[in-house]
Amino acid sequence: MDILSPTSAAADTTTALGADAFQVTDIRVDGLQRITPGTVFTYLPIRRGDMADQNKAGDAIKALYKTGFFESINIDRQGSILVVTVVERPSINKLTLAGNKDIKTEELTKGLSDIGLSEGGTLDRLALDRVTQELTRQYNNRGKYNVEVTPTVTKLDRNRVDLLITVKEGKAARIRHINLVGNDLFSDKLLTKEWESRTSSWKSWYSRDDQYSREKLSGDLEKLNNFYLDRGYIDVAVDSPQVSISPDRQQMYITAGIVEGEQYKISDISISGDTILPKEEVEKYLFLRKGTIFSRRLLELTQDAITAQLGNIGYSSAQVTPEPQVDRENKTVAINLKVSPGPRMMVRRVVFKGNDRTSDEVLRREMRQFEGTWYSQAAIDRSKLRLQGLGFFDEVNVENKEVAGTTDQVDVVYSVKETQSGQFMFGLGYSQLSGLTTSVQLSQNNFLGTGNRMAVQAQRSSYERRFDFSFTNPYFTDTGVSLGYNVWYRDYDSSSFNTAQYSTKSYAAQTVLSVPLTETDSITGLFGIDSNQVNTLDGYTPQIITDYINAVGQRTFHSWRAELGWGRNTLNHALMPTAGTSQRIWLEATLPGSTVEYFKLNYTINRFWPISRHLVINTRAELGYGDSYSDDITRDLCQPYSDTCTPQAAGYVKSVTASGLPFFENFYAGGASSVRGFTDNTLGPRAPAYVGSTYLQPLGGAFKTVGSIEAFFPSLLDSPSARFSAFVDFGNVYPKFDDFDAGKLRASTGVAMMWRSPMGPISISYALPIRKEDDDDIERLQFTFGGNF
Repeated sequence: MDILSPTSAAADTTTALGADAFQVTDIRVDGLQRITPGTVFTYLPIRRGDMADQNKAGDAIKALYKTGFFESINIDRQGSILVVTVVERPSINKLTLAGNKDIKTEELTKGLSDIGLSEGGTLDRLALDRVTQELTRQYNNRGKYNVEVTPTVTKLDRNRVDLLITVKEGKAARIRHINLVGNDLFSDKLLTKEWESRTSSWKSWYSRDDQYSREKLSGDLEKLNNFYLDRGYIDVAVDSPQVSISPDRQQMYITAGIVEGEQYKISDISISGDTILPKEEVEKYLFLRKGTIFSRRLLELTQDAITAQLGNIGYSSAQVTPEPQVDRENKTVAINLKVSPGPRMMVRRVVFKGNDRTSDEVLRREMRQFEGTWYSQAAIDRSKLRLQGLGFFDEVNVENKEVAGTTDQVDVVYSVKETQSGQFMFGLGYSQLSGLTTSVQLSQNNFLGTGNRMAVQAQRSSYERRFDFSFTNPYFTDTGVSLGYNVWYRDYDSSSFNTAQYSTKSYAAQTVLSVPLTETDSITGLFGIDSNQVNTLDGYTPQIITDYINAVGQRTFHSWRAELGWGRNTLNHALMPTAGTSQRIWLEATLPGSTVEYFKLNYTINRFWPISRHLVINTRAELGYGDSYSDDITRDLCQPYSDTCTPQAAGYVKSVTASGLPFFENFYAGGASSVRGFTDNTLGPRAPAYVGSTYLQPLGGAFKTVGSIEAFFPSLLDSPSARFSAFVDFGNVYPKFDDFDAGKLRASTGVAMMWRSPMGPISISYALPIRKEDDDDIERLQFTFGGNF
């Protein structure tokens, strides 16, 4: 093994032909190991029968050396035979990078390949000189000036070598001070507000904005220039920055000079060229007006708006070129926007790549750009959003490819990266309370690549037996009407779910129909039948529940159920949204003829606000209200029961009433998907099982209000399938709407981590209640497997 320092080496190239020229009758090549003689003859400029001398031999050596295959080349003669003796450069068997953390191996490998070092290639000793320079340059651009790069070559048999490049990155230099000189009109704070380069602050530990980078600083100076141009200072000049570094190479000092100049206004703005559309319509997209202050940002928005409108009617290569005329004496600028539409483009094909599991038909039905129609950028962008909204893909990219031999046709290519659209979960557990628990759940949002959704779940324990099946065809008709079916059976003890103690046995069969109204809006209807048998436990079930059942006069509740809802979804991604809104309002009611007649009104909204590339804010709210729409049911209880039971009758106990929302339909709050930090379903009204009992059981309520403000940090966890957040949750449930009291809202704050694992979504949160009561059930660490996030 030898360690090569950055020194230069020249190839050994010699000739020994003598002064006289001779005719070459044959050519022999000595020293070859991996390279064939035919390869040498291809590059050798001397052929059999040629006359050879010192000059031609020198040209031959140069030609062979340019191939990069040889370390040394010697040309001699034996009589009339030309003898070429070579020493091949070793081939790189394996190229290994060690110690690099800040820059990914793929990026460094690409940089080495650009300078001629890659596995399978030849080892150029001169290229090793450039290894240190190239890698040091890449690290210096990221603010690391103490980097050490050491190449190590290990010789192998058959003229091969292993190349190990060891990197000691060192610490990145921090920006100690940023000094702007010459800015009389605007403060340093305002000018550097949007900069990526900053001095150290409390958030630099994750954003790393205080680490010096040449590329970041170059971009920041461009932002500085744009700041003035957007405010009319068209003569602004930003000098090249002076960057100095401390002796320990850990602190950076940046100074930039500014010449602000004078502010200019618009004296005139006009449109010329072939606008295609009526000029009056095009002028609607002028964001600059005569007499207003010049702004390059508004000028660019005007250009983009006009090109977008032309792009939506087929002119994908349209250009809008500003032609300014500056009057420096009057500090005005006149702008003429010259429109060049180019050829009108037709989309020949829409092509899909990367959808190995999903059929083309599933993607094609989301398209708003059709084959054989005029090109429309808006339709292409909308199609991309719809593909992202399916939830089947981690990434969706689109590009246009010109059709060879034509000037007016393109193919639109959508490249997708499929994600795990299905979940399979198997659970096995044991506790003294519930004994052995087994559960199996299989869900597939893209069943057999058809886009249909199917889910089956079976669970069994000492307190629960459960079976669920659902199937949805999102394109039951070609117009996007979806049809689904739900069937389920459940037999469980409600007390195991932190609610009042009673057991139920229920089943249901439902049909769901959804009709799209617009690209983002839809209405959904549900109709079904269900039955719910409730069994109470003497001495354990709260009296308020027992009284409700006694008033109805039976323990089995049959229902004809109907639901109607409206939803809007403008999220930019189904799995990891960073912008857009999702909201839904729906009314659920049992129809006349059901055992009890009631309704429930629900509203949910999620809105994502992209603040920066480091921060996304999500605001979430959920409201629920329910009540009976029929007369209260009142019954007098007697012992024994009699139709003539009156307060005067013997054995009269009391009068009970069933009113409002049935107890088994109450809303609940608290838990990982509601108000984190509080035990699931424990917020809101409680009641004892009997008079004098100190154990209060959660009852839920007929009015629910829950909200959350959550900050997501997309760049903190460097993974497209995971993200970290900090949140504030608040909410509660109340017996009735009239009982709402903001003073009784509970609140918590904490952090959460969400990961879309191969087995399904996993969410872990740690919350601290900041507004609670002494009898609240607290659960700081909470996690869910398989839920949405």
